[in-house]
Parts: sequence; structure tokens; C-alpha cells
Amino acid sequence: MSRRVVGPAEARSVARRMLPKPVFDYVDGGADDEFTVAENRRAFEDLAFAPRVLTRVGEREIAVEVLGQRIALPVLTAPTGLSRVAGRGGEVAAARGAVAAGTISILSGATSLPIERVAASVEEPQWFQLYLYRDRQRSLDRIALAKRLGFRVLVVTVDAPVSGNRERDVRNGLSVPVRVRPRTALEAILRPRWLADYLTGPPLISHHDQDAAAGRPLRGGAAGGERLTSFVQGLFNSDIGWDDLGWVREAWGGPLVLKGVMCGEDAALAVAAGCDGIVVSNHGGRQLDGVPATIDMLPEVVEAVGGRAEVLLDGGVRRGSDVVKALALGARACLIGRPWLWGLAAGGEAGVARVLRTFAEEIDRTLALVGVRDCASLDASVLRRRRGSGWERA
Repeated sequence: MSRRVVGPAEARSVARRMLPKPVFDYVDGGADDEFTVAENRRAFEDLAFAPRVLTRVGEREIAVEVLGQRIALPVLTAPTGLSRVAGRGGEVAAARGAVAAGTISILSGATSLPIERVAASVEEPQWFQLYLYRDRQRSLDRIALAKRLGFRVLVVTVDAPVSGNRERDVRNGLSVPVRVRPRTALEAILRPRWLADYLTGPPLISHHDQDAAAGRPLRGGAAGGERLTSFVQGLFNSDIGWDDLGWVREAWGGPLVLKGVMCGEDAALAVAAGCDGIVVSNHGGRQLDGVPATIDMLPEVVEAVGGRAEVLLDGGVRRGSDVVKALALGARACLIGRPWLWGLAAGGEAGVARVLRTFAEEIDRTLALVGVRDCASLDASVLRRRRGSGWERA
């Protein structure tokens, strides 16, 4: 990534230029009218800092411990499906970029590269995300594979019983693998680097990683193709309940995180079900549209959990200052999805690492300017929330 790309917003602009429109829209878009995508950002903008001065912030610490694992900054790369369409390195670039920045990558259950390949690309333990399939044995096989490959934490995503209506993808006719159709050929030809990387890169989903709809493997290249909505629907299961976490927990035996919680009632149930961590997430606005921003629901979840599990936040995080706001409201760390994909598109593995380093720099600078020496010392007293034309304590 160019040194001139100094933040996620610029990385997004570069990604927009580098990627064909259907691919950029897949990375960037959300469900229906994309109200929730916008709401995730608006809610952060409705929080402002109330800095303290003369607090001796000459020595600062942004490292945190998440589920017993110390990381250099309170930011993890979120699981994002089919990420190789955004860049040749895909999930491997995310894992390596995260390790280079001293943090954790969560591998998507809809990975576009073989799980074994991603796991072998780094030595540090990463996390694995799981969708609960209709066929329980398929889920159990995935859990067993994740254990064998050394993944440390299992993240079960539960906010997608069916596929959301991503109208950008429908309008673009996006398929898996991405096909160069007559109407999109010009888009691809005008982006020769992306086209060369996509056509010559590793296949999208390996032969033994058969998680496509109808149990068929998906292959890379320009031929073939399955509608994206059909592919993702094959990953989802609308017939799961809280009791399913029992057999998942027993099969896994390690730290278990539930991703997709958006209210205090579900947070309390997650703790009762034995979850060690909870991710407050609305799937980045890509599933159900018309739900609140995650940062607005975070305090309710933190209160319901009452310290019995660690709470992470996912959705709308674009700056290190956003991370500081989330930590001040009780999150242990944040997940970023679109920003690391923009970095991947803009600069491959180095682009992912650069985005994470930028977050680290911004978190450190924000702590100093707010007047706090470390992440553990943050609380809601450093924030004010917009109320009408004024500001109130958060």
C-alpha cells in the first residue's frame, strides 16, 4: 500500500479504484436500504470525547488481553467470507497481517481458501468462526478440524438464520466464483492487476473444503459460477436454538464466543449457556436492515453480562478513536471487517498490516489526547453523547 494511504477512508477509496464494481459492492454493501450500515457510523459520530488534562500520559499502553491472549492493540480482523475476491492473499493475508500487527485474525467459516492453508500460514494461534449447518455432523467435523489445526477460540455466528437481501449483489448478478460476464468485462479489463491476480491466484474454495450450497465445491477462475445468494444460503440454518450451544461447547472444549448478540436478554442467555465471550454485532448491516447501531446497544449488553463474559464490538469501526469509544463503554476489543478488506485490495498483506498499524497509532494518540494512560482505565466519563443541540454524559 502506498505510504500516502494514511487511513481506512483512503484505503476504501483506493479499493474502489482497484476492484471491479460488483466486487467492491460485495465488500462495501449491506442489506436492503443499508440503513444499518449508515447507522453504525452515525452512532459513533454522536459520541464525543470529554478530555482530561494534566494527567501524565507520557507512558501509554494500548495492549489488552482477550480471552487470556495478550494482543498489541484492541482490534481483531473480523471473519469475512470469500475475501480472496478482494485480493489474492485473502484470508492468508488477514492472518499474516494480523500477526505482523500483534493481534488476532478470525477465519471465516465461509473462507475462500483452505482452512489448512490459512492455519499453516502463521504460527500464532488464531480464532475460527463457525456457522451451524443443518447437518450437525458437518458442524462437528468443522469443529474437529479447527481443533486439530490449533485454532484457539471458536466464534459461533448466530445472527444469520437466512441470507440478508443484499440488493447491490443481486443487481450486479454476483456469483461465486466471480464470473467475467459481458456486462462486467470492461470493469475487469480496466483493473488488470485485480484480473490477473484473480485468474492466476489459488482456487476459490478447495476440493476438500466443500461448504457450498448443495454440497458442491466451488472452484476459482473465470469459468463456472454459482449465484452468491445461493452459495451463502447454503451456509445458514434457521432451525437452531440455545440448546445447540451445549453440543458445540462439549465438542469444542475451549473458549467459546457468540457473535451476533444485539440485546441484553440474549447476552444473559449466552452467559447462561457457557459462552466465554460475546460479540455485539449486527453483521455490519449485511443481514437484517433496520436494527440499531452496535455501539448504541453495547452498554445494554455489558450491563446484562455483568463481567461474567468478555464483550467485543463489531460494526462501523473505522478509526482508532471509534475503538477508544467502544472500550470506554465496556468493550474489551473491537472487530474490523471492511477496513481490512479495503487494505487487502489496496496493498495485499502489507495493506492489511498497514490498516492495523494505523488503528494502533490512532488508539495511542487518542488515549494521550483524552488524558488516559491505558485501555483498562477507560470508562464512560470520557464520553459525551449528542442530545438535540447539546451534549450529555454518555
